[in-house]
Amino acid sequence: MENKRCKFWLPNKNRFCALCPLNGSLFCGNHNSRSQGEWIPCPIDPSHSVLEQNLKGHVKRCPLLKHAQSLSLQPFYRKGINAGSDGEEETSGVDDSGVPTMTVSSEMKRNALHEMSVPEFFNLIEKIEFLHESLCKDIQDSIQMPEVCSLWIKRGVEDRKLPFQEKHIMQQASILGNLENIGVLKNSLGRKPFECTEPVEKEEEDVPSVIEFGAGRGYLTKMLADCYGIKRVFLVERKAYKLKADRSLRQNESLMLERLRIDIEDLDLNAVESLQGVPFLATGKHLCGAATDLTLRCCFPEYRKDSSQQNTANKFGGLAIATCCHHLCQWKHYTNKRFFLDLGLTKEEFHAITWFTSWAVDANHDDSDLPDTTNCRSHLQSIKEQGDGFVIGVEKILSDMQADRRAALGFKCKWIIDMGRLMWLRKHGLDAKLVRFVPPSISPENHLLLARPSNQL
Repeated sequence: MENKRCKFWLPNKNRFCALCPLNGSLFCGNHNSRSQGEWIPCPIDPSHSVLEQNLKGHVKRCPLLKHAQSLSLQPFYRKGINAGSDGEEETSGVDDSGVPTMTVSSEMKRNALHEMSVPEFFNLIEKIEFLHESLCKDIQDSIQMPEVCSLWIKRGVEDRKLPFQEKHIMQQASILGNLENIGVLKNSLGRKPFECTEPVEKEEEDVPSVIEFGAGRGYLTKMLADCYGIKRVFLVERKAYKLKADRSLRQNESLMLERLRIDIEDLDLNAVESLQGVPFLATGKHLCGAATDLTLRCCFPEYRKDSSQQNTANKFGGLAIATCCHHLCQWKHYTNKRFFLDLGLTKEEFHAITWFTSWAVDANHDDSDLPDTTNCRSHLQSIKEQGDGFVIGVEKILSDMQADRRAALGFKCKWIIDMGRLMWLRKHGLDAKLVRFVPPSISPENHLLLARPSNQL
């Protein structure tokens, strides 16, 4: 069996790749040496690349071709509708010249940071320290385990039917508990799951739909539907998954389930026919990078001049989004560019801040005390006193920085990015807050954005 495995060694996993090698090669397709030539992203699915000379034939048989063709015919598909803009105004997904903006890779962010002058770098660190001290001191812990979820978990353990690990259970339960805490979700222990301020003719109109963005296999929605009596569920996910919760959810005859296989960037929520006129809650467990910003725009498109985009926010009932992977954030997609610009930060400094965030989760540490007790000022001051900091350059300064200071800086940058999103929600007239929803020992990605209509008291 071992001879049929790819011979590429994975040092982080301390084993060889488990995939089968290609015919005539010791390696699988992922690790086989690439042919010489120009490799370009596939225009149908940019997640993989193809030789330029093979592009014409590839686009005719790309595995995602059929899905892309069928998706383009859906009424809720509008290419780049939630993408944002590279400029200050949130009007389109192109720059001022009409050319589509390019994704800034991690390597590009790192290189731009290394090219900074030392005074520019020192000034950026000072800004980050000041912003964290002035904006992020009131972040609270809100670790929840609702009774209804606890009973559901106990029953699943007894029946041996829990399909996920304990760390995922704790996160899912706390997300739902925080929605319950802000009053937009009521558990199924004798209470309706949603209350409207005005009487309605049908009881089922009291029941909101729930949209899980970046749903993956849909197990957050599984717990939500079982514990809170939700009757309409929409799972938004661009990838195809096996072992989904859909089969179990569809066994509930009173539940309407719809899976939308689409990128959040291209989803026109107002054009989803079965969602029109229905109140909804928006959820998401670990929406990587810009997916959080795309989701916020998807739920609140009223900033657009198109009058047809005015009705979704009127049915908004609440939101709970666990953010993560801030190093993948992009200036183009970020919802609150004005927040950074007003603080005197440039697009280039924003990308540097997103690059720093990867330090927060690259080792065995958490943010329980680092951001409040550790800063980089003393490190930079010592460099200034030595007098050689302006000679050795930014790359050397970063490589010499101690691990705890690097981690602290990363956590602070994550909070600053999420604070901008929080301010954006409040600017849209919502009661919103940012909390830690699980201990860092469960997940260092423990930021949860919460929002509800301001008149829902």
